[in-house]
Amino acid sequence: MIRQILTHINDVEIYPVISLLLFFSIFSIMLIKVIRMDKGKVHRAEMLPLEEDDAVSDNSNNEIK
Repeated sequence: MIRQILTHINDVEIYPVISLLLFFSIFSIMLIKVIRMDKGKVHRAEMLPLEEDDAVSDNSNNEIK
């Protein structure tokens, strides 16, 4: 049934190519963003679960944006 539906769609073979390109481009952009991320922000984000509640509420507005 699915094969019959797909045969009636014109240019259906382009959809897997578009999906692969979309996935690869988003993955590449996120990889570059993570590599170029400020190490100070990463360290502060790592320490957030270990801080006390008072320190998190005081510093969250100033440090991580």
